Amino acid sequence: MIVFDLICAKEHRFEGWFASGDEFAAQNGRGLISCPVCGGAHIDKLPAAKIRKSGQLAVPVVPENSQPAAQAQAPVEIGRVIDYVLTHTENVGGKFAEEARKIHYQEAVQRGIRGTVTKAEAESLHDEGIPVFSLPIPPQDQWN
Repeated sequence: MIVFDLICAKEHRFEGWFASGDEFAAQNGRGLISCPVCGGAHIDKLPAAKIRKSGQLAVPVVPENSQPAAQAQAPVEIGRVIDYVLTHTENVGGKFAEEARKIHYQEAVQRGIRGTVTKAEAESLHDEGIPVFSLPIPPQDQWN
């Protein structure tokens, strides 16, 4: 079984369980999948995490079977990436640099985190080989 995070045309998010990625594609192609909120039948997969064998890095990626028109809509894709990050990471706030170091040096449980750092802290983390990137996240009252 494989679990996919799905989204309908009205941006309702839900998950679906399938025997394989091909089975999702087949069911979706036949219109057998619908949104449990609005009943809409236009369903896409949300970005998934691609994790290296070392378990050190998770990177949001666009689903392989995305339609070219959907990929051209950058604001929608950025919104999906932000949604993914917000739902799959722990907010450690101003303790980001400290917690990132603990995770990197295996002094804390490996997990995705988000928070805030100064430019100097981000550069210091980068110099230590700790991957950090900035993602502009809008205020919570503007989330979908």
